[in-house]
Amino acid sequence: MSRWLSLALLCLLWIAAPARAATTCTGSMTALNFPATTGAISDATATLTVTCSTGALSLLARAKVNMCVSIFSGTDGGGTLAPRRMINGFNDPMQMQLYTDAARSAIWGARGNATVPNFVPLQFDYAVPLLGGSQTLTATLYGRIPAQTGLNAGTYINRFTAGADTLIEFRYAEALLGTPAMPASCLSGGSAGTPSTFPFTVNGSVPNTCTLTPKPVPDLAFGNVPGVITANVDRTTDIGMVCTGRTAWQIGLNNGLYASGTIRRMRNAGGQFVPYELYRNAGRTLRWGNTVGTDTLTGTGTGVAQPQTVYGRVAPQTATVGSYSDTITVTVTY
Repeated sequence: MSRWLSLALLCLLWIAAPARAATTCTGSMTALNFPATTGAISDATATLTVTCSTGALSLLARAKVNMCVSIFSGTDGGGTLAPRRMINGFNDPMQMQLYTDAARSAIWGARGNATVPNFVPLQFDYAVPLLGGSQTLTATLYGRIPAQTGLNAGTYINRFTAGADTLIEFRYAEALLGTPAMPASCLSGGSAGTPSTFPFTVNGSVPNTCTLTPKPVPDLAFGNVPGVITANVDRTTDIGMVCTGRTAWQIGLNNGLYASGTIRRMRNAGGQFVPYELYRNAGRTLRWGNTVGTDTLTGTGTGVAQPQTVYGRVAPQTATVGSYSDTITVTVTY
């Protein structure tokens, strides 16, 4: 009897996929803090720091990342990138802009934006040994508040919050041995990375300020009058002043050099006097003094020139022939 022995041979083949490790990229931006301004150019910088990390691959592995970094208008930016803006607590706007270069000629915008598509490109190339690898790159954000008029006092801000106001997009490539090809862009080639954001704030301020212009205040000249003054001699001059918007101000006038009590007087070289008075209104019923909150002139700044008229009067009297003068000190409280 013949016997046959049958053997079944099971052949197995495993084809292992190349080792891969996820690459993640995250960023942070320091606050952009502008020096205070009343309308002149103000510059500042901030620093973006981005780190890309890849898990363990092999002793000779490398990773490359092609990245686009975009900044939009900001939560308080009014939806525009050119110009960008900050606002204060009254929603008053102040223009500002963000740039990629120290010359402040290239606006830092957002990929795909119709107005300012200029994003910042970053490329990473780093080793990924058995314990994983990473690389950190930085980029400078250059800010400028341009010269502008009519600014209102206050603290200004634009918040670039996580989600809609900033964006990091990237593609990455890995190689167990040698150097992988850099992905063609942040949108094609290699593998897609998970987008992320980097919230930050832009801060500025406009102080409460007032400036008298011109200095000194133009003279109040009563002119030539006869020795016997039979009618009121009324003349005016203007105090020129510019205060930042929303700045509450008061203008006071002291009693001069030769007052007798609260009666202002002009004096001549011989020591004789001519009484006169200064008023806040054209009807010359409101004496202009120097007691804050009582007899000063009050108002609120607009950011542009606000000339204030001083109404002077020499009442009827008999005066000695001569040239008379007095000096008044103008005080602005704000």
